[in-house]
Amino acid sequence: MFDTVLVANRGEIAVRVIRSLRALGIRSVAVYSDADAGARHVREADVAVRIGPAPARESYLNTTAVLAAAWATGAQAIHPGYGFLSENAAFAAACAEQGIVFVGPPAHAVEVMGDKITAKKAMVAAGVPVVPGRAEPGLDAAALAEAAEEIGFPVLLKPSAGGGGKGMRIVRAAAEMADAVASARREAAGAFGDDTLFLERYVDSPRHIEVQVLADAHGNVIHLGERECSLQRRHQKIIEEAPSALLTALPDGGAVRERIGQAAVTAAAAVGYVGAGTVEFIVAGDEPETFYFLEMNTRLQVEHPVTELVTGLDLVAEQLRVAAGEPLRVRQQDVTLTGHAVEARVYAEDPGRGFLPTGGEILALTEPTGEGVRVDSGVAAGTVVGSDYDPMLSKVIAWAPERAGALRRLDAALGHTVLLGVTTNIGFLRTLLANGDVRAGRLDTGLVERHLAELTAAPAPEGTASQGTASQGTASEGTASEGSAAPGTASRGSAENTSAEVGGVGPPADALAVYGLAQLLRLQPAGPVIDPWDVPSGWRVGEDTWLRWTLDLGAGARPSVEVRGTPAAAAVRIDGRAPIAAAARRVESPAGTELLVTLDGVTSRWRLADGPDGTLWVGAGGAAWPLGEWVREPGAVAAAAGDGQARSPMPGTVIAVDVAAGDSVAAGQRLAVVEAMKMEHAITAPVAGLVKDVLVAVGARVALDALLAVVEPVADPT
Repeated sequence: MFDTVLVANRGEIAVRVIRSLRALGIRSVAVYSDADAGARHVREADVAVRIGPAPARESYLNTTAVLAAAWATGAQAIHPGYGFLSENAAFAAACAEQGIVFVGPPAHAVEVMGDKITAKKAMVAAGVPVVPGRAEPGLDAAALAEAAEEIGFPVLLKPSAGGGGKGMRIVRAAAEMADAVASARREAAGAFGDDTLFLERYVDSPRHIEVQVLADAHGNVIHLGERECSLQRRHQKIIEEAPSALLTALPDGGAVRERIGQAAVTAAAAVGYVGAGTVEFIVAGDEPETFYFLEMNTRLQVEHPVTELVTGLDLVAEQLRVAAGEPLRVRQQDVTLTGHAVEARVYAEDPGRGFLPTGGEILALTEPTGEGVRVDSGVAAGTVVGSDYDPMLSKVIAWAPERAGALRRLDAALGHTVLLGVTTNIGFLRTLLANGDVRAGRLDTGLVERHLAELTAAPAPEGTASQGTASQGTASEGTASEGSAAPGTASRGSAENTSAEVGGVGPPADALAVYGLAQLLRLQPAGPVIDPWDVPSGWRVGEDTWLRWTLDLGAGARPSVEVRGTPAAAAVRIDGRAPIAAAARRVESPAGTELLVTLDGVTSRWRLADGPDGTLWVGAGGAAWPLGEWVREPGAVAAAAGDGQARSPMPGTVIAVDVAAGDSVAAGQRLAVVEAMKMEHAITAPVAGLVKDVLVAVGARVALDALLAVVEPVADPT
């Protein structure tokens, strides 16, 4: 076994690998970019080496720097994790040339499976079932169109050089073919540097089932059962589980499981695979016993923990043993699947804004614990989540003897997660887990997209008034003008008030009430002797007055929050609606200071944290929202809320500025481009008019909702 192993990655997977190295008594070496100098994986490793500035191409993808770090620290092996260099055949070959063990498959296996056309041909030769299609190098637009007519529509265009959904297009009719080919080529070229496409029959309502394989250098190959990863958005996995709910429910599911497992073993053996890998299959919804090879991931998968929980194996430890030349310690007949495990990926992204990446400093963090709960995390309180890398922060995994219990445990674990300072998808994940089809195991890769509107509606934290009939409505209802009552909103106590908020953006009304109560608590005088006249209760002869705050939720939403009374006996109202009885007090818990809030007779716990920009983060039930008072910014010329103001929808770097002050622009014209986490977003003019101010330049780093430019609307000549 090795004495020292370098982990050529960052975030949660680096922390995960370091954990197994520590358990095996192996010295761990972390590498880091300037952006990650204080990261958790750096703190947890035995040794850490700087390898370059923040951009991945200058650090985590810099093979020369990574290999130099290995030599400098005496590392005998490099574990690549996933992403970055994990499926880079040239890097695997470079390691071998320098006498350093690459903890992964041979370069040849990476090359074959990394090219989708070559991989498909290899699978056909090995007798592994593949989706009907045409996979030949050099297919031009005419050849692709001809192949589509032969196979029959709908078809799926796929790039040969990569995955992750980039460059993929569903084509349902011949008239769509030319545009789809051109679009897919552009995206594939931009993502992978190769615009080669091939074509397959599109399988309607497919389920994504993959098989974990493990192989050694002595000719032994086994499978460790399957995972189902059908819950996806734009071909990106969200929730994964093991075993598959589909195979478990089939009358002959055991036989299908054995057939798909053996197909995965055959696929791995066909390319001389060594190490841990995943063979992905697609299963037709109307033919659940029929499966087709999709691709092979020649690395550890993000979702490997669910396999670990149902098999009891440490896949990272097995990778290291295989890389050290040891034979597999487990035979196929020794593999048993016990219970059910489900994983949810926690991302720094905002489902209410089209899943755009977010960022910022994590102000407070409490990760769930308990029986059957596991968290693989790469962050800690104080971690700054930037825009240079993938937005995944952690994975929450739950195990139980049966699937329903695992789903309940996972939902509860997400509900007990506190992450303030960075907007995440935790609320979305909980809503997805509560979906009836998900609960019943009726999954397919299109489920999330079909239900996206309801899944991205802002969730109300469990146990709060918003879940019952006492809600005052939602924050985005009728808040177009400051202090105005929401038009058409129902009175307190009606069923209409319990609905998720309009457009799926912004916090629920209870979060706004908590903001007001927190401010009321802060205003309370302290000291051994308190003058009653110093207490901001709002007492007046006649009717008590209200303390009032106008909040800025973005997109022109500016609800008012009013509070009067004392923290122990208060009243709260939102946007002038009917007040409700409220109370709040601070309590200490193992997780830190919490706010115990009672709204209309319902008591719940909330966590709070002050943001560096003056916002107050409030969170409960796994969800969290930044709330701040509305302040008119200099240069904001429009009278209507948000008119003329071009803001960044995500934190990132300005990579293009197309206009200057004084330019005339049309509504929708591009003003600038912001890039974050390999995603470009065009910032367009909200109105037609003259550019009054451009507040950024190329290269500037901007925060979420940062004001980039101001357009002065042109007066309507009519």
